[in-house]
Amino acid sequence: MKVFPYPRLRGTVSLRVDAAKVKAPEQPREQLDSRARSVVERVVALGLAETHDWETATLTVSATIPSKATEPGGPWSDVGVVAVMTDRTTNTRVTSSLVTETEGGREWCGELQVLRSDISDRAGLTVQVIASVDGVPGRIIGEAADDWIVDVRSDTPTRELSFDVKEVGFAKGPRWLQHFTDAPWIVNASGTLPTVHINTDFDGIADVLRAEGRGAEGIVNEMMVSQMAADVWIAVFHSAIGDLEIEEDGTPLLPHGWQGEVLREMLPDVVPDRTIEDALREVHRRRVGATGWTELQPRIQYAAMRRADVPRALSETVRGLDKLKREDEV
Repeated sequence: MKVFPYPRLRGTVSLRVDAAKVKAPEQPREQLDSRARSVVERVVALGLAETHDWETATLTVSATIPSKATEPGGPWSDVGVVAVMTDRTTNTRVTSSLVTETEGGREWCGELQVLRSDISDRAGLTVQVIASVDGVPGRIIGEAADDWIVDVRSDTPTRELSFDVKEVGFAKGPRWLQHFTDAPWIVNASGTLPTVHINTDFDGIADVLRAEGRGAEGIVNEMMVSQMAADVWIAVFHSAIGDLEIEEDGTPLLPHGWQGEVLREMLPDVVPDRTIEDALREVHRRRVGATGWTELQPRIQYAAMRRADVPRALSETVRGLDKLKREDEV
């Protein structure tokens, strides 16, 4: 939990993306329809644009702030609201001032223009309430409770990102995979999306992964996919924790993109009964410290198995195989 040396605005600051349009050189602007935005997921998917070579995007942003922000006699003055988009991968930060259209100063709106080249894959979008406090301008007295995601690749506005699956024979595949010829699959968490490389040289694995129905292969399929997903969760958790951005005072920052989403999902099980920020600090402390990292591994494995639904898949596999055995005996 952050402590600020000045009064902060109490109440909820909300953010909405009301519209999105893209522009390519020497072409008219394309207005994206409502399918590109998900209010529930808080995602805008610019990959839905038919203009594939677009260079700039314009987002119409609105925000609602507590009325106390602009009430006379408050501890702050010169209140303003700013939309902020950040992409840590490209080290980009874009801001745009919003304007109020209501007498009470609760509703603010404006446009944020971004360059396609400024976003690697996904960027975070939030709003901040800025004011002068005790004569010091530019203080952040409030910010959106929930941010939005600006996705420039996907054509589906969804917050969760699935992993990519590629089938390749390890023996004659990329050089780095040739070291794992006896493994059924290997997870690579270094790219834009986590990727599972399936070893087609592993006898029978392709048939099992494609199997459906109530036969033995179909029953084992769900268990194998679930175990594969657990391996992905473990790999991406370690990848995200190992590549954190650290502030000058040593505080780790929650990353954007799939790394941040993975940590938000798993940290409550890895370090229970803590806020996400406190849990992140604890895990980082144990990883870089002299002790505690090894003791945390069972919690990480447990969190991964829960996300991959391994207990249910294993129970159904055992029941299904037992049922097949009884049917054979009859």
